[in-house]
Amino acid sequence: MANNFDLQEQEQLEELKHFWKTWGNLITWVLIVVMGAIAAWNGWRLWQGRQAQQATGLAEAVESAALAADASRVQQAFEELKSGYGGTVQAGQAGLLAARTLAEAGKADEARAALGWVADKASDEGLKALARLRLAALLVEQKSYDEALAQLSAGMPAQFAALLADRKGDVLALQGKKTEAVEEYRRAWKALDGRIDYRQLVEAKLNALGVETVAAAATTGGAQ
Repeated sequence: MANNFDLQEQEQLEELKHFWKTWGNLITWVLIVVMGAIAAWNGWRLWQGRQAQQATGLAEAVESAALAADASRVQQAFEELKSGYGGTVQAGQAGLLAARTLAEAGKADEARAALGWVADKASDEGLKALARLRLAALLVEQKSYDEALAQLSAGMPAQFAALLADRKGDVLALQGKKTEAVEEYRRAWKALDGRIDYRQLVEAKLNALGVETVAAAATTGGAQ
């Protein structure tokens, strides 16, 4: 009986040796790859967390400087943020704040540069769209109408359609292109919810150009 157990154990041992001889290297490499992937994922998450923490610190520095109306410190903190952590959402948000502070301080070129960076480099499409809209407004103040329209010609998320059309209408109206301006204002008026005040502003612009909103709605497919 004991001999039978010894034979069975020996057979099982031989089968195990054969199995590991056949599949051992493959199993080892699979384990190495899996463990390496886990380690890399954990390392990436740790790095990402540190990036976000450091980016938040610099973004807070931009905000603090903006509250103090310290344009120089705002610009310095934003430069550090975008150079070291440009891929973070915080960088895009800080860029919009920095641009506003710089513009209020009379540094139009610096504000324009900050908005241009957000429009081109921000990681969030919504922030890019806001930057383009604000940059277009700044360019209008500088009477750079063609450049403003170029910014507004870039693709934007659908939720910005009404604001985009309204801003285009403003630029075209300033250029004396009444027909094109009315077309954009009509598009903006139709896209806006009738319950919000902004639609009344667009309506006033249409009225100022001699266009009734009922006619505008009929031209663009009916009133909402």
